[in-house]
Amino acid sequence: MKRSQINTLQKNALELFKNYCVKLPVWGYWSLEDWKKETEFAHNAKKRQIGWDVTDFGSGNFDKCGLLLFCLRNGISGVAGSKSYAEKLMVVREMQETPLHFHRMKEEDIINKGGGVLVMESYKADEKEELSQDPLTLYVDEYPVKIKAGEPLRLNPGQSVTVPKFVYHRFYGESGKGVVLAGEVSQVNDDETDNRFYVAPGRFPAIENDEPIFKPLWTEVV
Repeated sequence: MKRSQINTLQKNALELFKNYCVKLPVWGYWSLEDWKKETEFAHNAKKRQIGWDVTDFGSGNFDKCGLLLFCLRNGISGVAGSKSYAEKLMVVREMQETPLHFHRMKEEDIINKGGGVLVMESYKADEKEELSQDPLTLYVDEYPVKIKAGEPLRLNPGQSVTVPKFVYHRFYGESGKGVVLAGEVSQVNDDETDNRFYVAPGRFPAIENDEPIFKPLWTEVV
């Protein structure tokens, strides 16, 4: 991905957050120079994978397959005394896919905080980590909903769904409904070890720095 594209996505996200009266922690607005002045905090932030995150999942086509995220809080997997939960904001555009994946270590709630309609398709993983065709029961706003394997589940603003461990899921914004401001509340998040993609793409993009960094990604703060 080009830095100019990432910069534009971050600026658009900040405008979206502003429209929904969502404020980031003070370090969410820091420049790279600000981060360089806070070395100890930066090292800790990188260990916890908190801050800005943009990915095209190795697709080379962010508009079709990609996601912009901001991790607000997170613990460190396997570290005693670390917090046991995480929270993220996500900007999901119309028909922009986050591809099929599951998590071995974390259960999560995915929340439509506002905007368009978030669509999720889910499958149980079988013993070979293939897509099971068995039906599922997912909890939408804590209410059990039975669905067929791969059946689209539509979440309107204010609704949320609990995604258990070892359940493949992909999601995208419904066409014609607008950008979705989504949220995630989960157990500790580790994007380097806990994502099992059905078709393994790249999680962290190679970046071409065609212009200066607007806001560094969490992988870049140190």
